Amino acid sequence: MNTSSKRLIVIGGGAAGFFAAMRHKSLFPMHVVVILEKSDKLLAKVKISGGGRCNITHACYDIRELAKFYPRGSRELLSPLQQFNVYHTLQWFEQRGVKIKAEEDGRMFPVSDSSQTIIDCFLKEARDIGIKIYPNCGAKQILPEEGKWRLTLSNGRDRVADAIILCSSSSPAALTIMQKLGQPVQPQVPSLFTFHIADKRIADLPGVSLPLVDLSVPALKLKTSGALLITHWGMSGPAILRMSAWGARAFAEVGYHFELHINFCPGENQETIKAILLTHKSENNIKNIWGNHGLQIPARLWKTLCEAAQIPDTLIWAHIRKEQIQALAIQLTDARFYVRGKSSFKDEFVTAGGIDLKKVDLRRMQSKLFPGLFFAGEIVDIDAITGGFNFQAAWTTGWIAGSNALVR
Repeated sequence: MNTSSKRLIVIGGGAAGFFAAMRHKSLFPMHVVVILEKSDKLLAKVKISGGGRCNITHACYDIRELAKFYPRGSRELLSPLQQFNVYHTLQWFEQRGVKIKAEEDGRMFPVSDSSQTIIDCFLKEARDIGIKIYPNCGAKQILPEEGKWRLTLSNGRDRVADAIILCSSSSPAALTIMQKLGQPVQPQVPSLFTFHIADKRIADLPGVSLPLVDLSVPALKLKTSGALLITHWGMSGPAILRMSAWGARAFAEVGYHFELHINFCPGENQETIKAILLTHKSENNIKNIWGNHGLQIPARLWKTLCEAAQIPDTLIWAHIRKEQIQALAIQLTDARFYVRGKSSFKDEFVTAGGIDLKKVDLRRMQSKLFPGLFFAGEIVDIDAITGGFNFQAAWTTGWIAGSNALVR
């Protein structure tokens, strides 16, 4: 067999596409490896990730713990992560002269703090090993043909490949092509989004943050904890993003209208907070309630919660009534906000859904239905919270797909 004639086409010029192509070409330099990108922007999400710094992975080296950060794909990723995980990612970049640092929260970035470092590394590697890259060239149709694959491209031309790796991010068009082919797809819904909330208690508080709150949506049986940020349109921050990821499908089903419960005093309940407030009252009875409290609550938020509990701004602790204490304890431990919509998180749009994992051989990232058809990155039904986890999934699945394409 003349292996030099083998052709691999990678559809998608993003993180997973480049990583898959580079892995394959490094293993099989005699193969022709082509990257097709429908836009004129290569590695677009790499460029904007982490505020332009590129959060390439997360300093979580225990595979089972790492998998827990993926609302969809946590169980299925266990085997792929055995093949390529955070250790391998760091090694890959360091071998190419890209130094990586870890921040206190576990996120990992190039020491340069610039995503351009990663982009330059990928473009240089692709150029040096002979990968052909065609921007402004998308796939309109993909069909098997006598043991090969025929692609009809957006420029009207056809290309034939011995194998395909589909890495076109969360492209609805690519998933439609797969559905027409007969490859099962899970419906796409947004993940990692912020909550729209119009409420007097937070209307004038954009920029106010709390390091830890407890969140719950009892109607959907969702709970989480983390930092909260009040914004011009509602709420954001790690706790909100984490809840949006785990509740992506449930929130879509209710049209992003639901009641959010917040405990601003995590770990406490109404009774313990009432006791704390009564103790504070006895020790500060002549002081103004709005200007004096003993809780870890931002002053501006405290005032709006007092107002919601119908406590006048002139009231002193000595004159607070029992029912006002009760109302304030409720505001502190079970404040209820009605969410009326969402916004994507900055430009780092992530979706839940994609190629159904039940019909993918995760050991090879190959379709169980169509030999020679591989997948990597966001196109499969795997997604994670923020922190470098989505890129780690891209490196892992791209490395595996690139390793196994055209391997019998």
